[in-house]
Amino acid sequence: MRGVVMYAPGDVRVEEREHPTIVEPTDAIIRVAASCICGSDLWPYRGAEDVDHTPMGHEYVGVVTEIGGEVRNVKVGDFVVGSFFASDNTCEICRAGYQSRCVHAHPMGAIGTQAEYARIPLADGTLVATPGEPDTDLIPSLLAASDVLGTGWFAAVAAEAGPGKTVAVVGDGAVGLLGILAARELGAERIIAMSRHADRQALAREFGATDIVEERGDAGVARINELTEGLGAHSVIEAVGTQESMMQAIDATRPGGHVGYVGVSHDVSLDGLTLFFSGVHLHGGPAPVRRFLPDLIRLIWERKIDPGKVFDLTLPLEQAPEGYRAMDERRATKVLLTV
Repeated sequence: MRGVVMYAPGDVRVEEREHPTIVEPTDAIIRVAASCICGSDLWPYRGAEDVDHTPMGHEYVGVVTEIGGEVRNVKVGDFVVGSFFASDNTCEICRAGYQSRCVHAHPMGAIGTQAEYARIPLADGTLVATPGEPDTDLIPSLLAASDVLGTGWFAAVAAEAGPGKTVAVVGDGAVGLLGILAARELGAERIIAMSRHADRQALAREFGATDIVEERGDAGVARINELTEGLGAHSVIEAVGTQESMMQAIDATRPGGHVGYVGVSHDVSLDGLTLFFSGVHLHGGPAPVRRFLPDLIRLIWERKIDPGKVFDLTLPLEQAPEGYRAMDERRATKVLLTV
């Protein structure tokens, strides 16, 4: 089968990979209908994380083609959506709603789903079948649910976005934009998008942003304070993962407020005394997408939300290297790969 492999920073190739097979009786094999390139894939692409002939991709939707002998919840022929972490969905951590930290968690990035087929470990706990074969136009939104929608949703939940709340969103990539959508669906009264890019600002407004702040760092915090009568936002979503973005999020939050952080942390450190006197709640990490998948699939299936709009470039799998370049050069927000 064909699949994407990153040989080294900046060196992405599409080549023949071994066709996946059932390894454990809890596995399933899917024929991938669509995959995509994640903002987190740019960290190794830019040399910020080690990479060496690594299969790429952790977001996926597709059709089950084979199941192991212990799989009960999905069957051959099902169209399924899965999380970027495989989980058993039965351990105490999963039952508490943190499937990405399952005691048997398996990162799908170690398998690589930018490919024609993929092996899904712990299929019963990881995969959620759609009510039927989806219309073609729903596939991008279902694919978004596999990571960026579920991650943005978790960020909004962790930040306790809801009725009467002012929510600020740091980061205008796919996760930040879908955090805006989530905050709207959760009933937030006011949503402030921090963005300098006209195309992303337009989508932010379509997803529910009421205000746009172009300033960053201390200037961005000052602008949030200005918009909130000097108090700061009740809820702040941090969707970048840098020192600047994390401090911007904490400083833009009012005392007693909540930060939901889902940007993959790179060289972020927090001063204990600063944090102590901020009086803010911090909650985040790898999103437990599996917790939200059934509800997100229902909202998409009923056409109540359209998160697939974050995909602004669609390419065939063979052109994945161009997709990486487009995202790295900020010519695309998120690239969908057709398989």
